Amino acid sequence: MQNLTYKILEKHLLKGKLEAGQPIEIRMDQTLTQDATGTMAYMQFEAMGVKKVKTELSVSYVDHNTLQNGFMNADDHAYLQSVASKYGIYFSKAGNGICHQVHLERFAKPQKTLIGSDSHTPTSSAIGCIAIGAGGLDVAKAMAGIGYRLTCPKVVEVKLTGTLAHGVSSKDIILKLLELLSVKGGVGKVFEYTGEGVKNLSVYQRATITNMGAELGATTSIFPSDEVTREFLKRQQREEDYIPLSADEGCHYDETVEIDLSKLVPLAACPNSPDAVKNVSELSGMKVDQVAIGSCTNSGYEDLMKAAAILKGKKIAHNVSLVVSPGSRQVLMKLIENGTLSTFVSCGARILECTCGPCIGMGQSPKSDAVSLRTFNRNFYGRSGTLSAGIYLVSPEVAAASAITGVITDPTTLDYADEFEKEQSYIDDSLIYAPSKNPENVEIVRGPNIKTLPVNTPMDQTIDKKVVIKLPDNITTDHIAPAGAKVLPYRSNIEKLSTFVFENNKPHFDEVCKENNGGIIVAGENYGQGSSREHAALAPMYLGIKAVLAKSFARIHLANLVNFGLLPLVFDDKSNYDKIDEMDELKIENVDSFYNSFDLTIENVTKKETYKVHAPISKEDVEILMAGGALNYIRNQQ
Repeated sequence: MQNLTYKILEKHLLKGKLEAGQPIEIRMDQTLTQDATGTMAYMQFEAMGVKKVKTELSVSYVDHNTLQNGFMNADDHAYLQSVASKYGIYFSKAGNGICHQVHLERFAKPQKTLIGSDSHTPTSSAIGCIAIGAGGLDVAKAMAGIGYRLTCPKVVEVKLTGTLAHGVSSKDIILKLLELLSVKGGVGKVFEYTGEGVKNLSVYQRATITNMGAELGATTSIFPSDEVTREFLKRQQREEDYIPLSADEGCHYDETVEIDLSKLVPLAACPNSPDAVKNVSELSGMKVDQVAIGSCTNSGYEDLMKAAAILKGKKIAHNVSLVVSPGSRQVLMKLIENGTLSTFVSCGARILECTCGPCIGMGQSPKSDAVSLRTFNRNFYGRSGTLSAGIYLVSPEVAAASAITGVITDPTTLDYADEFEKEQSYIDDSLIYAPSKNPENVEIVRGPNIKTLPVNTPMDQTIDKKVVIKLPDNITTDHIAPAGAKVLPYRSNIEKLSTFVFENNKPHFDEVCKENNGGIIVAGENYGQGSSREHAALAPMYLGIKAVLAKSFARIHLANLVNFGLLPLVFDDKSNYDKIDEMDELKIENVDSFYNSFDLTIENVTKKETYKVHAPISKEDVEILMAGGALNYIRNQQ
């Protein structure tokens, strides 16, 4: 008897055993990239010398860097389209929609595996596949036919009972889990949803939950493929992709969490973490300055129809700016056809592109000290583009209700129609371009923003560097390599991007690294949580960072550090973290002892102390680290 997670993993297992905590390698059927991470991923793929992708399907999406202020983003898009055409990759043009929404609609299939260079790739697991977010280099390796290595996860059963009440959303289900388990509660785990309550959730509702499972630090989350899935695929005119899939009755789970949907109330994640959860009723009456409805979490057809039901016939409050961004062109066309778009425009909303937009700080930054309600998945400090703003994560219902009243409002107190017109089929894939049938005739377009891919040097046997920055718990990849309109255009230009590293924690961090010939980073728990962006490892590598010493690491970032040859180390005794100060000189000797043991001793030359540490890696990682990263390792094998 098997749970659903292990059923799919077993069909794709290349190496290892399905035992929690053990290293495994799995075959990936599909890949996806988006333009903020994809440019670097395809540059790495090109460097491998493979003539065509070896997956069943690979798709390149443009959805992040669509604010074309200058030539940089347009350069990247031209590069991405030409690479896709040449190497057998489908290309979803800017304006077609957010990668996770479009992939769910058009490509994801039950029982398949998907790896994407975006941490919210698990969105597609809403229809019974294993979808995992990873760094771009891991996605490039998958496209080259190389298996994906990970630690076999524990599987947590989330047993749902009951039915959601009026005004309560699937967003409240995942916020409840975050309240219970925290942003590091899912590290090394898959959350598998079971129970009678699952049948009451649509695919869009399930997708909100699997999307935000990333905020738990989970490897992925998954729902069964059932009649709800079949109906969704039927409306997408691809019912032939349906396969019924569920866990065996009486199968093993490592943990079980039970949630009675009928007892949930509207929730909000308060600044500056997705697990800082309170009941909306506790926040009621707080003045609101901005409301944003959209992102890959809540921009599906049902999400927007629910918001429209509340907004219909009303006007937004005079103190509120409301923006709406549909998740895909398919969704937008449905809203145009049924008249719902006019509801948004009539109430005073501003309609944005079918892109990530404000979620990654790409426009719509709130005013100073604003209260901004967003139906997004992350509210990390500075991510909105306004450091002093308070960002609250809420459901579409809470967002719409608050936009009307001008204060945070519990939607269960409002009278509006829960039922709306069922989703009608509208299929138009004309902005998804198939790869060329004559790839030898395709010329790769490389504008001046496409810079040479930096490559690390092999690992030194002795690392003797200063601590160039010391950081607290829960440092995100947004802290390390910020998002936003100012920084994102340089994702294919690591030299320029490196000047922004830790800019909100330690201004001129890049200069400190140059003055000290690189260095070592010291951090607290859950270092590198959040986005899958490998630039948070790649840019520090470019600046000469050789090791990161932390209390613990987030899953994707740990893999990215290994991929780029940065030594990840964890304190054996976490209290030693308090003994280290910035600019202390740390020495690590006999690094090649990893071939025998993952345990090391670090000498604090400044304080004349030593600390026991270990590397949370596998034997397979050692060769990659010693080579100076995965690209060097792959080249050495050829």
